[in-house]
Amino acid sequence: MKDTKQQFEYVIAQCRDLFAKKLHDYGTAWRILRPISVTDQIFIKAKRIRSIETKGMSMVDEGIRSEFIGIINYGIIGLIQLELGYAETADITNEQALDLYDKYAKEALELMLAKNHDYDEAWRNMRITSYTDLILTKIHRTKQMESLEEGTLVSEGIDANYMDMINYAVFGLIKLEFER
Repeated sequence: MKDTKQQFEYVIAQCRDLFAKKLHDYGTAWRILRPISVTDQIFIKAKRIRSIETKGMSMVDEGIRSEFIGIINYGIIGLIQLELGYAETADITNEQALDLYDKYAKEALELMLAKNHDYDEAWRNMRITSYTDLILTKIHRTKQMESLEEGTLVSEGIDANYMDMINYAVFGLIKLEFER
């Protein structure tokens, strides 16, 4: 499978499947997370990927694949939380959560396709470690924006950073899955 759109859709389908299974088990308990907490969850996952990449091994029986999936799913959760705001309880149904998941996965795909056109698939010549570093950079930018009480002056916004984190994680999964 060489087509980037098909590879993206394949990876997102795997992520969505896990998201749906966790919805079954936990419901939408994540609705209580404030966006800053979502950013921290993504940070934890990216830091673990970098640690495994740097050390060359993992002490826990999960590699970087599951962490990239987590970054994608938390990135979509972050976008949902930015749209709806956080709640004090799980206030949406699993079906509503999946509809929102699909909405943001589609937006991420559309953004990736547009950027992929302009950058001529440059990501294919990058190393997975670079995606990790770019995700960490986006996280630090997001944390900085979240701490600004007066807002940003010229940045794209937190939502754009979540989208980029999702897409870099998708690239990592495509490389892991298809370019062994």
